[in-house]
Amino acid sequence: MKIQLQLEYFAFLLLGILAFGQTGLSWWWFAGLFLAPDISMLGYTVNNKTGAFFYNLFHHLGLAVLIYVVGTALSLPYVQMAGAILFGHSAFDRLLGYGLKYPDSFQNTHLGKIGKEKK
Repeated sequence: MKIQLQLEYFAFLLLGILAFGQTGLSWWWFAGLFLAPDISMLGYTVNNKTGAFFYNLFHHLGLAVLIYVVGTALSLPYVQMAGAILFGHSAFDRLLGYGLKYPDSFQNTHLGKIGKEKK
């Protein structure tokens, strides 16, 4: 099952890259902003609940699709770009095993435990 999920998230990553290509913007934007959604981890400086909320908000595939669709519908390429990057980044994170976070700990994700203490 793990390999099947990784293949699915790899396909999502490719879809995010293709979606970005539709924006017509320079690929430097994609490269430069690909890790930007991880700034949401700063919420963990407040506490685990706040960190999980902001991390999950910026790593939600549905929200990324909504942002991309709004950008497309309103002909706003920078909004399209934000949606494509959020989508691609979220898929990449999940490909690496970083799922959406539970509020008790950064290591507790919907894909299972991450980090040194996987038990």
